[in-house]
Amino acid sequence: MVQQELFSLALGLVPPWLVDDVTFKVEDKRLDLHINFPQGSRFACPVCGEECPVHDTREHTWRHMDFFQHEAYLHARVPRVKCPEHGVHQIPVPWAREGSHFTLLFEALIMTLVREMPVLTVARLVGETDTLLWRVIDHYVPEARTRVDMANVHAVGVDETSSRRGHDYITLFVDLEARRLLFATPGKDAATLERFATDLEAHAGSAQAVTDVSMDLSPAFQKGAKEHLPNAQVTFDRFHLMKLVNEAVDAVRKGEVHTQPDLKKTRWLWLKNDRNLKAKQKEKLQALLKDQNLKTAQAYQFRLTFQDIFTVKNRHQGATLLKAWMENAKDSGLPPIVKVAYTILNHWDGVLRWFESQINNGILEGFNSLIQSAKAKARGYRTHKNFINMAYLILGKLDLRLPT
Repeated sequence: MVQQELFSLALGLVPPWLVDDVTFKVEDKRLDLHINFPQGSRFACPVCGEECPVHDTREHTWRHMDFFQHEAYLHARVPRVKCPEHGVHQIPVPWAREGSHFTLLFEALIMTLVREMPVLTVARLVGETDTLLWRVIDHYVPEARTRVDMANVHAVGVDETSSRRGHDYITLFVDLEARRLLFATPGKDAATLERFATDLEAHAGSAQAVTDVSMDLSPAFQKGAKEHLPNAQVTFDRFHLMKLVNEAVDAVRKGEVHTQPDLKKTRWLWLKNDRNLKAKQKEKLQALLKDQNLKTAQAYQFRLTFQDIFTVKNRHQGATLLKAWMENAKDSGLPPIVKVAYTILNHWDGVLRWFESQINNGILEGFNSLIQSAKAKARGYRTHKNFINMAYLILGKLDLRLPT
């Protein structure tokens, strides 16, 4: 078998396409495969499929997967056909998509690698610019999203994540049942909920069908949910509520540290659960708790009690325990704890809803950790579009339908 026939078979070419020339340059570590077609070949019109004669050709080059350690390139005279009905059109080639500098198999390699490592690292690995790789990502991710089915979305989690330094955020919407990213959009205002509702409808979903939404206490998110997810009952995420209590405990500690030097550098003793503390940390915490007059110790007890309340799964029992906690908090004389009590009172329905829905943004916290880790490894993403595409790629469970 001559080498041209061998490479034609390896590339999966079918008539009239064939490899008619192979050039291998050892010094350049490069393999060039020239693809052609016999004179008189006819090709289907891209519009109607009618077999038409070749009008003219244009030379194109594509980067292909490496041949062992050598870069490989495909070259071809791509014909334009002249259809009697639709005029002159360039035909698509079977080994690459229109407008790409790479073959389909090379793009599949890129998309496989960028899921596991930063784009810039992949670019250096394959010897291409990251700009070209981002163009590949920006083709496959939006294309895969057109096939996403949101018809069965009923419970949604919403939270913002930092895109870049400063007040620059991306809001993430997650299907809490399927545990996948549904939608990501810049900002963290009420308009993000409107854009989500529009995207939901565009993917066979229904804003009317969303019955539950988990979120933090953001007034903007509450307003957006009320306007654009009219049938959804809001559950205020217990992790964010716990964060409020933790911040209150630390505020009490900071206010007391000036008169109690032993509280210096003890922040995490009060905020971590006991099982997450090291032996020495547990010993120090127990020693501090023996001081009955320590305000931070009192705040810490409020934290433990609050956390235990959210292990209850009965709405009536949960409401009774929360009311008792709030009354004690108001009488505590600890302003940060008092403030939390009034915050819960002002968001009572959404806080109490948790005991029925049992939904939370735990999955979003995990997603946020994954995307921030990817961002850190990549040393940031230059644009919102890049950040969002990577979020979909990592968290969206997309069917990319890559060629094999």
